[in-house]
Amino acid sequence: MPDQYVSDEIRDFILKYIDSVAQIEALLLVRSNPEESWDVSRIAARLYIGEAAAADALGHLCADGLLNLVDATYRFEGVSPTNARLIEELQTIYARELITVTNIIHAKPRRIRSFADAFRFRKSP
Repeated sequence: MPDQYVSDEIRDFILKYIDSVAQIEALLLVRSNPEESWDVSRIAARLYIGEAAAADALGHLCADGLLNLVDATYRFEGVSPTNARLIEELQTIYARELITVTNIIHAKPRRIRSFADAFRFRKSP
């Protein structure tokens, strides 16, 4: 089934930033409750995933500027206006076209993220 219900802009956003359903669920959970602070254990419990999987998903979201980590809690504050708009649109499409969006995520080659991460410059601790 083609992903005709997902705009090219959102499809590109998913392909660039979203590697798993857990990642999209964590992003949309935090975005849906922007006034709250979320720690790893709370997100893991809400998504029914392990804390290691939640931490990995959240780490990628923060590295990509889609969430912010402040005092061991994850927040939606400080996300760029462009990303905030795309995430809002993604939330609407995900609610309407769950299977189409998850198919895009699952069709994405898994090694792309690890290959790209090898070339990412990180701040020294």
